[in-house]
Amino acid sequence: MILLEHLTKEYNGVRAVNDLTAEVPDGEIFGLLGPNGSGKSTTILMLVGLIEPTDGRCLINGLDVARNPITVRNRIGYMPEDVGFYPTLTAGENLTYFGQLYGMDAKILTPKIAGLLERVGLDGVTKPVGGYSKGMRQRLGLAKALLNDPSVIILDEPTANLDPQGVADYRRIIREVATSGTTVVVSSHILEEISRVSTSVGILSAGRLVAQGSWRDLASSVGNRSAAHITIRVETLDPMPAFSHPDLISAEYEQDRREAVIVARSDIRDDLAATLSEQGIRLRGLSREGLSLEETFLSYYQVAG
Repeated sequence: MILLEHLTKEYNGVRAVNDLTAEVPDGEIFGLLGPNGSGKSTTILMLVGLIEPTDGRCLINGLDVARNPITVRNRIGYMPEDVGFYPTLTAGENLTYFGQLYGMDAKILTPKIAGLLERVGLDGVTKPVGGYSKGMRQRLGLAKALLNDPSVIILDEPTANLDPQGVADYRRIIREVATSGTTVVVSSHILEEISRVSTSVGILSAGRLVAQGSWRDLASSVGNRSAAHITIRVETLDPMPAFSHPDLISAEYEQDRREAVIVARSDIRDDLAATLSEQGIRLRGLSREGLSLEETFLSYYQVAG
């Protein structure tokens, strides 16, 4: 489990991260989402013990990261945005070196490396890493993050250089390790990627955590807080009557009055369904349109601003 308590980092009096408090349970894939300059990278660097917080603390499985940086680094997997390896060594040789730094036994290390390289799609590649594309180095970075069987994996912009197949492989691997109980933190400014892989999300704005939860929870919160109008889509097998309701704002009918888009001041779906039933109109579908990912994301920035 990851616990952030009032985490703060100042640079020359400016707070890059401002009083951030969050909890990430075991087995969660937590997406840290925000534009450049929102504090994501600073938060990640404090999480992995590469910089110390000005105030507050990070706990990983009960260990204070700032007080136990070496112990924590040996127990977590980390892939930075710019993955670095020894260019004259092969993928296997690089992983062997890092495995030795972890103190891993050679008898265990050799088959483990072979399995990891196959898992990330680099098995059979024998050329030195200096000849790798950015996407290949990204794949190797993911293998390195998994090398020591970490209980927590922290990934900074993990899909930035991957092709579509690499992205698909990454998503599959992350879901597999989370299923086994590993906690995963993914930091990115790519909204689509965070939404596809994460089970919960934290939205950063100017160093502050302005929202945390599942996308469904966040969208529901936005809708309850700020939506003045509700859009309802109705589909029937028979022509619809003209709806009448005190909260009705507008109604547009299509397909010979078998489809309608209703805009209302409140959620009047129950009343619409009752009206159709009373008049013997067969209902095919009745749904409230939710906020898109973009609308959800932007709404929190508008509130924070």
